[in-house]
Amino acid sequence: MMRPSMRKADQMRPVSMETGINKWAEGSCLIKMGGTQVLCTASVEMNQPLWKRLQNKTGGWVTAEYSMLPRANSARKGRDTLAKDHRSAEISRLIGRALRSVVDMEKLGRHTITIDCDVIQGDGGTRCASVTGGYVAMVLAVRWLMNAGRIHENPIRDYVAAISAGLWDGELVLDLDYDEDCVAELDSNFVISGDGNFIEIQATGEQHPFNREQIEKLMDLASEGCKKLIDLQKQVLN
Repeated sequence: MMRPSMRKADQMRPVSMETGINKWAEGSCLIKMGGTQVLCTASVEMNQPLWKRLQNKTGGWVTAEYSMLPRANSARKGRDTLAKDHRSAEISRLIGRALRSVVDMEKLGRHTITIDCDVIQGDGGTRCASVTGGYVAMVLAVRWLMNAGRIHENPIRDYVAAISAGLWDGELVLDLDYDEDCVAELDSNFVISGDGNFIEIQATGEQHPFNREQIEKLMDLASEGCKKLIDLQKQVLN
């Protein structure tokens, strides 16, 4: 059966990344994956987070905050509701973990980089777009620190991208949009580094359990998808 978007099983949605979107932020990237659009900004603070200072820890820190604008989806969500959204808190932690996995905190020095990922429009895969675009914003913020003479070595060890994959209508597919995601039998998200290693895998059997063969095939799909996303990151950052 043809996917709602008329894509092949292993075909991603059109992807674009635009930098320099926010003139105030030390790094910014607007990422579009099909109908999903996320504005990612990186803000630099010239000190460690309070918990590191209290514990007399060395090195810096990278953290993230994720949120959806009130009309990012088909129905408006009030700002009070969004502020109490446990889903956003969980995604924020995912983004932070993903980005920290490729950063040498000692080389980052006593600085904190906060990545804000604000979903302008959601059509599936917003957390994956946030990781992928957030990485670009983070790289630009690190370049800002180096150009300012605040640090002298690049603390970023590798690239990071993320993509969704799942079982839709009995078929394993890559990069689910909302129409697929809301009825998927298996929904998964993969965070992968530039060297092809997996940073995080989130997978849920929405309607029934899944087996090892299915998850391995989804890992293969996601690996190819993230390779393409990382190639685009390289183009944007070069």
